Amino acid sequence: MSKLWQARFFTTVNQLQDLPSTHVPEIAFAGRSNAGKSSAINILCNQKGLAFASKTPGRTQHINFFSIGGAHVAQHRKDETKVDEIRALLVDLPGYGYAEVSGSAKLHWQRLLGDYVQQREQLAALVLIMDSRRPFTELDIQMLEWFGPTGKPIHCILTKVDKLNRNESVNALRQAKAFLDSYVDEDGVGFPFTVQLFSAMKRVGVEEANDKIIQLLGLDQDLAALDALDADQHAADTDPADTNPAE
Repeated sequence: MSKLWQARFFTTVNQLQDLPSTHVPEIAFAGRSNAGKSSAINILCNQKGLAFASKTPGRTQHINFFSIGGAHVAQHRKDETKVDEIRALLVDLPGYGYAEVSGSAKLHWQRLLGDYVQQREQLAALVLIMDSRRPFTELDIQMLEWFGPTGKPIHCILTKVDKLNRNESVNALRQAKAFLDSYVDEDGVGFPFTVQLFSAMKRVGVEEANDKIIQLLGLDQDLAALDALDADQHAADTDPADTNPAE
């Protein structure tokens, strides 16, 4: 079972001063409204309604946090989350790109997003969700350029590849890699940008995305530590020095 399956709603905020005071690593999911962000989060966490897709795209203007660890997995359980046992947070950022949002709300939204991705120390990486048929819109690029200077990784997920044929999928991935490779620092060194194909409907790329997110959160180190502990325990249980020689 993936550690992401432990995801559970933790809190929602609409102001930077209300961000949780936790110090565990966070990974944020960003993308245009209708890019498939909610579907991607839900399929990765193996839960149908964890991330909410509004019937009116662009209306949800809060940052939603989901905890990994600190509580029972089942969403219907009402037991309190033990904050000191949380290992990581998944962060669902507001979808962007819809003109229906008023000017003042849009400005607040942009400031909230920009300040969060640029200033949040706990933020370990960004997952940028884009429709594989229309990647790297102006707002997607803005998000890249907000977060890129932090030097932290960005993993791009190209969704809805079930709507592309094989050649179109190959070309979409190739072009996305080329675009991301064009970003280099003043020394000519590329940024830590990666990209993959994904389809929530066909479950394409789910395992790849899961493994990448687990790695970016450092949760793979937890698994390695547990494996090492199990190996040490097994070795101790079978140590010949602990057994009596046959008489």
